[in-house]
Amino acid sequence: MDTNPPPVEELRRVDAELARLDARRAELLARRAWLLGVLYAPPARPAAPPFPGAVTPAETSPRGAQNVLLTLGGTLLAIAALAFTLVSWGSMGIAGRSAVLLAVTSAALAAPAVLLRRGLASTAEAVGALGLVLTVLDAYALHRVALPGTDGLGYAAVASAVLAGLWAGYGGLLRRLRLPFPAAVAAAQLPLPLGVLAAGGGPAAVAWAAVLTAAADVLLLGRPVRAEARIAAGASAGVLAAWALPVGAWLSLTSPWTGAPLLLGCAALCLYAARAVRPAASALAVVAGLAAVAAVGGPPRAALPPEWTVPVYAVCGLALASLWRPVRAGWIPGAVRAGFGLAGGGVAAVGVLWALPPVLAGVLGPADRSAGLWSGRHAAPVLADHPATAVLVLLLGAVAAATAGGVWGRWGAVALGWALLTALPVALELSYAAGLAVRLVATAAALGLAVRPGAAARGLPEPAPGSVPERPEGAWGASWTAGAAVPAAPPAPGALLGWTGLAAALASAGSALLLALDVRAATFVVLGVLLALFTAAAVLGAGAVRETAAGAAVLAAAGLAGAGAAAAGLSAAAAGLVLLLVPAGTAALAVRVRSVAAEPTGVAVGALGVALTVPRPAVLALALALGGVVAAATALRPERRRPASWTAGALFLAAAWVRLAVWGVSVPEAYTLPVTVPALVVGLLRRRRDPEASSWAAYGPGLAVTLVPGLAAVWSDPDWVRPLLLGAGALAVTLLGARFRLQAPLVLGGTALVLVGAHELAPYVVQLVGALPRWLPPAAAGLLLLAVGATYERRLCEARMLRERLARMR
Repeated sequence: MDTNPPPVEELRRVDAELARLDARRAELLARRAWLLGVLYAPPARPAAPPFPGAVTPAETSPRGAQNVLLTLGGTLLAIAALAFTLVSWGSMGIAGRSAVLLAVTSAALAAPAVLLRRGLASTAEAVGALGLVLTVLDAYALHRVALPGTDGLGYAAVASAVLAGLWAGYGGLLRRLRLPFPAAVAAAQLPLPLGVLAAGGGPAAVAWAAVLTAAADVLLLGRPVRAEARIAAGASAGVLAAWALPVGAWLSLTSPWTGAPLLLGCAALCLYAARAVRPAASALAVVAGLAAVAAVGGPPRAALPPEWTVPVYAVCGLALASLWRPVRAGWIPGAVRAGFGLAGGGVAAVGVLWALPPVLAGVLGPADRSAGLWSGRHAAPVLADHPATAVLVLLLGAVAAATAGGVWGRWGAVALGWALLTALPVALELSYAAGLAVRLVATAAALGLAVRPGAAARGLPEPAPGSVPERPEGAWGASWTAGAAVPAAPPAPGALLGWTGLAAALASAGSALLLALDVRAATFVVLGVLLALFTAAAVLGAGAVRETAAGAAVLAAAGLAGAGAAAAGLSAAAAGLVLLLVPAGTAALAVRVRSVAAEPTGVAVGALGVALTVPRPAVLALALALGGVVAAATALRPERRRPASWTAGALFLAAAWVRLAVWGVSVPEAYTLPVTVPALVVGLLRRRRDPEASSWAAYGPGLAVTLVPGLAAVWSDPDWVRPLLLGAGALAVTLLGARFRLQAPLVLGGTALVLVGAHELAPYVVQLVGALPRWLPPAAAGLLLLAVGATYERRLCEARMLRERLARMR
């Protein structure tokens, strides 16, 4: 007998059990979170004292207060000892003061041993520091008493060496004291530089002394000594190197063969320090790289002409940056390679900035139109000091970026390659035709890169749709852990190169067009080539590249149309009519080829064409009518029907108005009735299709177009015909609004009727007011106010009822 339940029943039981387990798990998780909050909650702050004078938490610890007092006491004793040594104390001479100072120094140096045995470490530290200061004063007193004729610098060098040894030995005897060892390290920085100065050494010798002393400090960093000594050694080495490096840089400019070894020594010192101080390895490698570039580039810079200065340093920087990817991986640490890359890249970037003036001259030089359009004369570009070497720097940078690889390497190769092509006509002083050809070649190459960015991104294919990206290596892969935040991905090579190529193409095209304006034939040739190039890019490209190229192609077509009109000797108004061919063409092409940028660009060109016809109103009316025809043709497309139809109506109406103005028509109704009649027809059709539509939306605009200008004309017209016709029309509108319960015709017609009536009664009212006594109008106004005040509530009710009735109308 089968005791298993049916599958449906078993599935129900399984689902019920899973739901129960989920509920129990959620309950346990909530309980766990509460327990963790209780265990790891921060301790509550002590409550405020219940009354003044209660004990409050101490703001400083006893040991902190003790250290402050001991530091202040030691400082004051040191100041007193200094004053005792340097300033007379009664009648005691320098010898007597030296003897007293020696005894006090011995006591101060011996006291820490006793204090340490009694557990007074802080007091011992303060007294020991005082003893170290007193030894310096003892050395000064010895020089004054026993060796007054010796050289001050030489004595200071020897004394600092002796003090460094004594302090180190003192720290070895009392190892619990922390100050003697760093004090010894600080004193050890002086003997060698002071000794070289005493011997008459120049800046190079003193800088070498500083480098050797810093090297000793760096060696100390790798020794198992106390942390205080290592900190003092590191700080001292940094100070000495920061002084020696500028000296070496100055010597590399004035005496390269003297400064180069010094800079190389500083570079070697920084690289050795990078092994001992790994967190600062990259920064130290950057300093070492810059020093090496300055050292290696100094001698050849001095041997070559001045225009080769920047190229020499750029070559050295690029050679250093090439160590970013060494042939044998691993023989240079990663942090050092990163520093070398940053240093070399920075030097190369400075060289590229130096080489930019020919590029700017190639792009902006043709903008000088002082010679006039189609004059046949060409403006001479403002040349840089050394354009040929600038081109060489750009070439080296482009080659280095191309060999570097990666997204940014390819981007640099593209940008620098375009800059090189742009600077060539200026640097090599090419002929007019050759300059135009180079600019067009640069445009074509940049557009090709923008259209096909994947072909330029060597070795970096686009991922297939739905594929899972591989985990990056190195620093990127380190963050691919469970729950870790994944860093932002590097930019897509296709998009980056595409945008770069598009920007370069637009810049080169603009430069070529500006240069072509010097010669008539060149203008047509360049515009034709640009039209072909951007059209091809619009057909082959995709996304933003396609739309931008389409807009540029429309502008090139507009340029051809304008240039043709100018070559034919047409006036500005006639040229405006010619430009209307561009929006007509874009509207026709939009039926087959959809482009977001082409149509708005064509509309902008059409607006320019209409603007050119403004000085001649008759031609302006024709231009507006032609624009209306183009807009009406565009309205045949379903997706453009609403905006294009409104635009066509506005253009046709404006054309009619301009034509009426040309004919000298001054009656405003001739301008307004052509708007009112079709607007009311459109409103009627809308109300038939949508009975819930408001009368203000259906009839308001059409009625206001005629009534408002008619009222303005009535008040300035002394004749009786216009008021009669306008009043009759307003009465008809009001009656129709009341008959069909329409709010807009009732309100607008009634308001116009009242104003027309007021206009007709105004002369009689003025005569009546002039005939009445002066006191009667104020009295009448007062009585009116009293009456209104007395029946205020009733008038409000009547106004509310009128408003409700109007609200119930459509």
